Amino acid sequence: MRVPVRLVPLTAVTAASALLTGCFSSTGADGADGGEGKRIRVAHMLPPRSGLSPLSDDAFKLSRWSTAETLVKLNPEGDAKPALATEWKRSGKRWTFTIREGVTFHDGTKLTGDAVVNSLTRAATASPKPRILDGVELTAKADGDTVTVTTAVEDPLVPQRLSSPQLSILAAKAYRGKTVNPVGAGTGPFELTKVDGTSSAALDRYDDYWGDKAKAPGIDVTFVPDGTARAAALRTGEADIVEAIPVSQAAVLDPDLITEVPMPRTNTLYLNTEKGVFKDASLRAAAREAVDAESIVKGVYEGRADVAEGLLGPALPWAAELRSAVKRTKAGDPSGRSITIATFTDRAELPEVAATLQQQLQKAGFKVKLDVREYANIESDALAGAFDAFILSRATVLDSGDPAAYLYSDFASEGSFNIAQLADDKVDTALRKASDTAAGDARRKAVIEAETAVLGTDAAVPMLHERVIQGDAAGVVGAAHDPRERELVTTATYVK
Repeated sequence: MRVPVRLVPLTAVTAASALLTGCFSSTGADGADGGEGKRIRVAHMLPPRSGLSPLSDDAFKLSRWSTAETLVKLNPEGDAKPALATEWKRSGKRWTFTIREGVTFHDGTKLTGDAVVNSLTRAATASPKPRILDGVELTAKADGDTVTVTTAVEDPLVPQRLSSPQLSILAAKAYRGKTVNPVGAGTGPFELTKVDGTSSAALDRYDDYWGDKAKAPGIDVTFVPDGTARAAALRTGEADIVEAIPVSQAAVLDPDLITEVPMPRTNTLYLNTEKGVFKDASLRAAAREAVDAESIVKGVYEGRADVAEGLLGPALPWAAELRSAVKRTKAGDPSGRSITIATFTDRAELPEVAATLQQQLQKAGFKVKLDVREYANIESDALAGAFDAFILSRATVLDSGDPAAYLYSDFASEGSFNIAQLADDKVDTALRKASDTAAGDARRKAVIEAETAVLGTDAAVPMLHERVIQGDAAGVVGAAHDPRERELVTTATYVK
């Protein structure tokens, strides 16, 4: 049963505001040194988990604050563009990068080839490795202003991998302890000057930045896990930029203050192709035809999601342009066949999605049971093919910004996350082609061909693409709204 959206009681708003009061105190003079506007107050959802080490998921915070930078950055299409490296060339397993001149770290030391090698080597030899290097053997060697990166096997995505915030380049001082400490060690337009555990952080504009000078004098960050408190911070003026506002809170905020950003994340119904009812392709087709994704978007997500046309959504704008019609199997008659749909409670919407799908599939003629648990208690059964169907909210691009790895993992015969238990020669061939094609238009075309092959099996029924809701106060100018969650405050961001 759906819980109706309700207004937050005044006492809750007052308590949340009190919680945040004082957290955003400025550590520098607002606009006193030639910048525009005031210091930017940011409320994040998740606190640091690994002391802001770039070798962890905390790296994305460093990137969103524009304090740590990488050799390469990605444009909206996922193509590699210059950053701390100005150009690169490939020769088999070797990629040679030319390092940008005139860059200094925040501690005053210069960016050199040796500094780049130091950062990349620490990442490549870390235990555990950064996620972007999972399964990748990489070495780096400096020669003057160039760095050669060599992989164990040919890898057409090395530049995209080096765009991951987990491979940020930091000054030597960051690596002197047992853990990596990014304070005062980046190259970005903002210098990280203070970290107060899991409660707050502060950054000041770095005036010797190699690129455009930041307009804001600094950033004051507070970590606020409670969604109601984050929404209240925006409503009461305690924060300028607020990430991940819950759907229920978005409904009671000024629409002009919130932006819905498409995420590269798809809510998909995976069907077990190896055994059980959905071994029959015609019954998979019957399930696909029974799914009414639009009603799920309107009911469960209150319209704050996008109905899926494929596995890849609007966060990858090129996908829709390349997509073509899929050859479909004719739907069979369920005839009261019994199926079990499983999902997990960790994402609040998924149990409700399961309940809605239960009704839709029962209407189509299936008998449907649900199995809903915490993710930690259900993943192994899902991967072992214990269910007829599984509902999963799945990220469709990994840290390289490329969807080929996700498609291979989920739908190749040897894929490590093949919940659908799919083993299809045509799909495997298409996935290998996508994985081996060089980055660019040809690879994107191959990726969509692989998506089409997967959809033709009805092993997966994509239902919707999720969005993240970001709050920007009325005076905020130039905040980034990035589907990959790599950018938030840039050199162009300021508060009037």
